[in-house]
Amino acid sequence: MTRPHTTVILAMSADGKIADAVRSPTLFGSPNDKAHLETQVALADAILVGAGTLRSGESAMRVINPELLKQREEQGKPPQPIQIICSRHAEINPQLKFFSQPIPRWLLTTPEGAKRWEQQPGFDRILVANGGDKGIDWQAAFSEMAQLGLERIAVLGGGELVASLVAEDLIDEFWLTVCPLIIGGATAPTPVQGTGFLTAEAPRLELLSASQVEQELFLHYRLQRK
Repeated sequence: MTRPHTTVILAMSADGKIADAVRSPTLFGSPNDKAHLETQVALADAILVGAGTLRSGESAMRVINPELLKQREEQGKPPQPIQIICSRHAEINPQLKFFSQPIPRWLLTTPEGAKRWEQQPGFDRILVANGGDKGIDWQAAFSEMAQLGLERIAVLGGGELVASLVAEDLIDEFWLTVCPLIIGGATAPTPVQGTGFLTAEAPRLELLSASQVEQELFLHYRLQRK
């Protein structure tokens, strides 16, 4: 299957949490991490975000650095990557700041979710990938995105979305920023949620680079494929 090259980009605490137990919208990454995130976002044709992550943050990660905007222009890309919200039921508050930002917005959902939005504005395009009882058919969705010209996708969370894509072998790379704090909590989300993998069957990663900037570690991995 032809599909977009897909990279997960997340910041996490030293104990592997991407948010606290109540999903506070406060970001714990430093300005260095935010600059790193924007650089990676600027490389993408589209950004995938779960509806829960959108509800928590209420807005999209935009490219605002003039040099990165110029880079996208020179590459023939529009100023902003497409923001694709992934949600089986598409229960998204249309009053979120996200819907007033100057960005292209798509929705990836099921027939049920598409019906919820067919009579109201908010999304420029609605992609329907019907996976029946499983929700979204991720393989079909990624194939359609490739057909629509999307070559590079950045996934910004949350953990359930990442877990679904890892389980379908649709992730190519991870960029993980390890931040100097401990969050703890059994219900605090991690980069990959879902039901998990048995150790013998867990996807293996190849470390491409590791760098320290002040108190943070930036880890770049590639999925190993058999």
